[in-house]
Amino acid sequence: MEIELKFTVKKLPDDLSDYPCRIIEQAYLNTNPVIRIRREDDRYYLTYKGEGLMAREEYNLPLNAEAYAHLLPKADGNIISKKRYLIPLDRSCCPKDDAAQTENWQPVVELDIFAAPFDGLIIAEVEFPSIETAHAFIPPAWFDKDVTNDPAYHNSNLSRRVF
Repeated sequence: MEIELKFTVKKLPDDLSDYPCRIIEQAYLNTNPVIRIRREDDRYYLTYKGEGLMAREEYNLPLNAEAYAHLLPKADGNIISKKRYLIPLDRSCCPKDDAAQTENWQPVVELDIFAAPFDGLIIAEVEFPSIETAHAFIPPAWFDKDVTNDPAYHNSNLSRRVF
């Protein structure tokens, strides 16, 4: 189960280059249900995502480079390219999390800075161990609008956007 909140961003962190960064390319073979292929640095995945906005099923299966290259031309719509920065948060951002259930959980912002054709789009996502923890989340000051329930900000819908 994937449980995540999505936000637009007021301002990028000043120390962004201090955080790990991944280069991501992804494309969609289908958007209902979501079937996505992704290259993340030198790792490749096929992902199935169920219905939902904040909480939904998600399954990742490993691919190799050859399988990814074979499937990429079969994808519909826009190929999405982005840099993803991984920014840890202090657990005080979730004052009501259940320590017994989330003992090993560390809140991390996955900050996505999109490349063309989505230049200027920046989305911050945070995944949670439970819906209750997500509802208790206190966003950092540099977050802006909560767009979790706006389907326009889901990558699968971006893939179908016409320019």
